[in-house]
Amino acid sequence: MQQIINFIVRYKNFLLYIFLMIVSIGFTIQSHSYHQSRFFNSSNWLTGNILETSNNVSTYFGLNAENQKLMDENKRLRDLLFNAGEIDSILPDSTQRTYTITTARVIKNSFAEPRNYITIDKGEKDGVEGDMGVITSKGILGIIENTSNHFATVQSILNEKSNINAKIKNTDHFGSLVWDMKRYDMVQLIDIPRLVKLTVGDTIVTGGMSSIFPEGIPIGTIRKFDLNSSNSFYSIDVALFNDMTNIRNVYIVNNEFREEIKELENQTQTDDQ
Repeated sequence: MQQIINFIVRYKNFLLYIFLMIVSIGFTIQSHSYHQSRFFNSSNWLTGNILETSNNVSTYFGLNAENQKLMDENKRLRDLLFNAGEIDSILPDSTQRTYTITTARVIKNSFAEPRNYITIDKGEKDGVEGDMGVITSKGILGIIENTSNHFATVQSILNEKSNINAKIKNTDHFGSLVWDMKRYDMVQLIDIPRLVKLTVGDTIVTGGMSSIFPEGIPIGTIRKFDLNSSNSFYSIDVALFNDMTNIRNVYIVNNEFREEIKELENQTQTDDQ
């Protein structure tokens, strides 16, 4: 208490000056409309900036919820798109739907190894199983390989074991999509016959010749092409649409008839033996 008294006594002239200044500013604002306007404009500016900052903070923390809404909407639209060939697929209670979509997020991603894998936050309890396709909003990503209750690993297209049916868009020229382990932004399309007319910039999409991916999902564009050593087929470098170093939100594609198709194919192979 004594320290406070000593402070007031020591700086009484300065404190009096501050008090008189505040009083004079108050009288000035009250007696002049111009000063009132400037004062309240300044107050409005300060209040507006505080509210804008508060709104920006709220918006930032609400991004996850908004992103999830967008993912859910994209899921619904892709579900309709992949089933567009089915007459009744756009009906909510359709029993003819071929593909269903599940959204997920990437929690781990590798792209610099010979065998790259991606871990996602959906698993068996979400209906995720091995051999389901995984894509992003830009294109194909890989195939589910292993699952646990809440997570799954995806064999990336940047994997030396990856082999996916693909084709040149708007044609019936099919080949196999593989990876030569050289670049994370490039894969290779092989087994395209030399008689096919190719152009740099042509789009490569999934071929639909498997039970995993629907036909026509984007993959990338032709960067360059050469004939292989036998001069019978092209080896085509495909620049990926996906930035494989920056993957966050993904869609899991499930063919409802995948197991039935696999059983039939396995039975056919058994009968041939």
